[in-house]
Amino acid sequence: MSIDSSAIRDRVTELLPGIRSDLEDLVRIESVSADPERAAEVQRSAEAVADLFRAEGFASVDIVAADGGGPAVIAHKPGPEGAPTVLLYAHHDVQPENDHADWDSPPFEPTERDSAHGPRLYARGAADDKAGIAAHLGALRVFGDDLPVSVTMFIEGEEEVGSDTLPELLAEHKEALRADVIVIADSGNWDIGVPALTTSLRGLVRVDVEVRTLTHAVHSGMWGGLVPDAIMTLARLLSSLYDDDGGLAIEGLHSGPAADVEYPEERLRAESGAAPGVEWVGHGPVVERLWTQPSLTITGLDAPKVAGASNTLTPAARARLSLRIAPGDTTENALARLTEQLERNVPWGAQLTITTVDTGEATSIEATGPAYDAARAAFTEAWDGTEPVDMGVGGSIPFIAEFLEAFPEASVLVTGVEDPDTRAHGANEGLHLAEFEKVVLAEAFLLRNLGDQ
Repeated sequence: MSIDSSAIRDRVTELLPGIRSDLEDLVRIESVSADPERAAEVQRSAEAVADLFRAEGFASVDIVAADGGGPAVIAHKPGPEGAPTVLLYAHHDVQPENDHADWDSPPFEPTERDSAHGPRLYARGAADDKAGIAAHLGALRVFGDDLPVSVTMFIEGEEEVGSDTLPELLAEHKEALRADVIVIADSGNWDIGVPALTTSLRGLVRVDVEVRTLTHAVHSGMWGGLVPDAIMTLARLLSSLYDDDGGLAIEGLHSGPAADVEYPEERLRAESGAAPGVEWVGHGPVVERLWTQPSLTITGLDAPKVAGASNTLTPAARARLSLRIAPGDTTENALARLTEQLERNVPWGAQLTITTVDTGEATSIEATGPAYDAARAAFTEAWDGTEPVDMGVGGSIPFIAEFLEAFPEASVLVTGVEDPDTRAHGANEGLHLAEFEKVVLAEAFLLRNLGDQ
């Protein structure tokens, strides 16, 4: 017999302090996968996650890795015979915390503080994505050993560095990971109080672009006005990638429609952190510019610093470009179109070098069918009648495309614990505690609904 909704609500309320305690313990582990000096912490994090699953009575718990990649945890707990298998995904590695001075509390010491919309738990990984692990655990604890479905946990350890070995892991452990429904807890909700299913994500092409105009630096007074320096050359080249309104001038990139949702101006200002007076760039509806149109960001520059700059012409300068590509496009096409645009517009005969850093495919999910019906009903019930929004995400989670390719027969649900003020990857990352409780509740309802089906 399926457990009723009021009993699930009571059970989540009862379990929440323990779930939070486990989350705080995980957050204290500095599992920064981008830092080789903290590789032991990433391993310790995987072991802590594995111990949590063993304590829940999982029949098998393994820490696995492929080709020197980060440690992932795979665990399985059977449900009733004939019940569907649900794969619950999250990742235990986190982003670097960067300058501790930018944090209002120590980045790896979970600290509760009030925010404009209620109490939050602040720490690196408190939301992205150790709260995803905690939400999975909370939903499972509601049912104990009477799971309505069979559950496989897959907690990755290198998501924040691009999931380089994920294809090998999926291939090597394909049968252990095969599932009817895959729940990926690494996204977010539309707003506090408004749940969402993520149905599209942009892809990513990152390249380093270098221009060289001199074999060595020379005196700017002696040669300025005749010889172009590398910084002015790079600036002219980068400006050719944009039109006068800040939209992309790169020909041949795909764009498409987005969900029909409103994004009010005041909310855009507050959530984006735009300085007063700054105007928006690009063309078309706001959500299309954010979710289903390509965008290009210059994320880094290698050039002499202002402090200590001398009167010389710089011989070479380099920029890192982050091109987000729309669902429906491919990284192969985007890289080719970007390369053509750069080569066509390099000024003054400068030497141009383009180096690909990494790529990740865009994702578009056809969110229809029984699993999505079960999810929408679960979210609506957990948020007391507020139906979930089908939303896009402007960022990239390339591993979702890997899951869709590896398990085409599975229904993939992309959910998460984040909200517009989570500040994932930034200082003062925070988990909205009341919304987190709803996330746990929604996942418990989802598992029940899938078992009932």
